[in-house]
Amino acid sequence: MFNFDQVSNKFKELNCSKSNEMNLSDFDFVSVDDWDFNVEERVPLMSLTQPQKLVQRENDCTSLTKSSGSCLDPMWDCSHQQSQLPSSFKILKDYDTTRFIKRSKTEKNIIISNECIKENNGSMLSTDEILRLGAEKFIQSFTIRGDQEPYMFSHPFASSFLGLPEEDTRNVALVENLLASAEKVGQKQFDRARRILNECDKLCSNTGNAIQRLVYYFSQALHERIDRETGRDSSKGIEMKQLVQHIEHSLMNFNLTTIAAHQNIPLSQVTQFTAVQAIIDHVGESKKVHIIDLKIGSGMQWTILMQALVTHQFESESSSIKHLKITALCTKLRHKIEETRERLMDFAKSLNLPFSFNIVMVKDMTELKQEDFEIDDDESIAIFAQYILMWMLARPDKLDSLMRVIKGINPRAMIVIEVEANHNSPVFVDRFVEALFFYGAFFDSLEDCMKNDERNRTATEVEHLSQGIRSIVATEGEERTIRHVKVDVWRAFFARYGMEEMELSMSSLYQANLVLKNFACGSCCTLEMNKNCLLIGWKGTPLSSLSAWKFS
Repeated sequence: MFNFDQVSNKFKELNCSKSNEMNLSDFDFVSVDDWDFNVEERVPLMSLTQPQKLVQRENDCTSLTKSSGSCLDPMWDCSHQQSQLPSSFKILKDYDTTRFIKRSKTEKNIIISNECIKENNGSMLSTDEILRLGAEKFIQSFTIRGDQEPYMFSHPFASSFLGLPEEDTRNVALVENLLASAEKVGQKQFDRARRILNECDKLCSNTGNAIQRLVYYFSQALHERIDRETGRDSSKGIEMKQLVQHIEHSLMNFNLTTIAAHQNIPLSQVTQFTAVQAIIDHVGESKKVHIIDLKIGSGMQWTILMQALVTHQFESESSSIKHLKITALCTKLRHKIEETRERLMDFAKSLNLPFSFNIVMVKDMTELKQEDFEIDDDESIAIFAQYILMWMLARPDKLDSLMRVIKGINPRAMIVIEVEANHNSPVFVDRFVEALFFYGAFFDSLEDCMKNDERNRTATEVEHLSQGIRSIVATEGEERTIRHVKVDVWRAFFARYGMEEMELSMSSLYQANLVLKNFACGSCCTLEMNKNCLLIGWKGTPLSSLSAWKFS
């Protein structure tokens, strides 16, 4: 199996010493047309876990209370008149059903056969389970409490926590109060929201467990939103510009934190290896290959492609590649792109691979022209769009300009990797809930995959995840630069330009599954098909989508 750790280590060595040589016998890039894992229909609803059974018991009690007028749980105060849940929070009530029913509609789903093994760290619940139980608590507390002020860890469902560790009990209550605060923010009751957040802040921490860290960053974002809404923050425009610059710099940095995240978190390697295999499927037999990368970052993915092309060349004398060209598109940070070019040039040299690297820099995406890419007639072109299109959703003119240029180029394939989440809702509370579950899965994955590397785990959360949370929760309008949408939205968008979704090969899907087997926590990573698109998730929560497109 071609291993990313080996490549990244070689990449680091080349960055320090340009005289190192690469031994091809160290690698084996898999390209086969069969797989050794099952494809089966996804069950719409998961079987109930113990905490879900506790929630179901509460639901049953609620139903009996309504029908008989009596309460079976002595801990409940049934004298309060039940209040109707605000429409903005109905998404919570249907969250699980919607999430799993939508996914069950796909024709085929790749199901990892191994069960996710959870570390025993004093908690019997995963982050997702705690979030869902906290959401249920919030819904049920609201129907009884109504618009009364919530009290931290004082609610009518204490009996349902029997059997749960104390840490889980407090985490569930922490989530419940975070949601209560978000509800007040959505209703512009900022003083009440702040009081609840102040209580949350006493128990959440950026150094605690996954839930405490998650709540910490969401609480910080809510504090900032309140300050902006109430006029306490007068530098919001400047700060958001700095936020965007910070995220862009973080994505471009090739540092120890970036390497650690790539080596320990399955999501990154799965998307990269699968994308490279999809590119090879469409241009691998060509003599001249031209890759146009719309957001190259550190360029790690192209070390995988180089190794694959060289390996393929040794296996098949008739498909000897004569030249690989990579063109990186950018609007800023040219010096970072040049650093990436030097690393890739050194890497290609170590493989004796004919290689060139071009940079296309424009001040604004609306200025981009097809002629900027210096395309030769005998080149096979593939376009790689990894987490870039979402940045232009707030500026559709830029996105339209880019797509028109791409259509003129007419590549053999356009590989698109995007976040699989709906964080573009104009309704704040809906967006908040979606983001909470999405980032909850990310924090859970870091907890499991980087448990022995607290320094780099913390740096990853601070440099990447917290900034995304801040943009989604604290900002509105053009300042809200992070606007994730799901693959169904992208399908409708691409259709406007005459694009067709292509089926991913068995080799690509096999590659994705094979990568997961190299991780101790790989069994917690879920793969499933949504039509021709591969969804990569964590413990059932989709995080990224990977799809291949062509122009009809």
